[in-house]
Amino acid sequence: MVEAVARRFRLLGQPVRLRLLQLLESGEHSVNELAEKLKGNQANVSRHLTAMHEGGLLKRRPDGTSVYYSIADPMVFPLCELVCRSTQEQIRIQLGALKASARRGRRVAPQRSRTTSHSA
Repeated sequence: MVEAVARRFRLLGQPVRLRLLQLLESGEHSVNELAEKLKGNQANVSRHLTAMHEGGLLKRRPDGTSVYYSIADPMVFPLCELVCRSTQEQIRIQLGALKASARRGRRVAPQRSRTTSHSA
């Protein structure tokens, strides 16, 4: 079971695949439509779609010379939402820490280099 879960997470581990899922959330699209919307090449988009289909995330429907993809496992969206919320919270915390650090840095007087003067 752990290996199956790890495979599913690996499928979601590439930004282009997450973008494809976002596009497919609105409904079925052909490979060519998806490639055009992503401004990517058809072969690369097709490779990602095939991987997600083989992993059970997508359904595939051939129609003449085109292939249409749609979501097979809608649970992928709540999962992505959870990860997005968690990531946003982590970024918010990090940003707060950076702002606090910057405020502390402004309160401290800058260090001036000391030079010794030599009298003749």
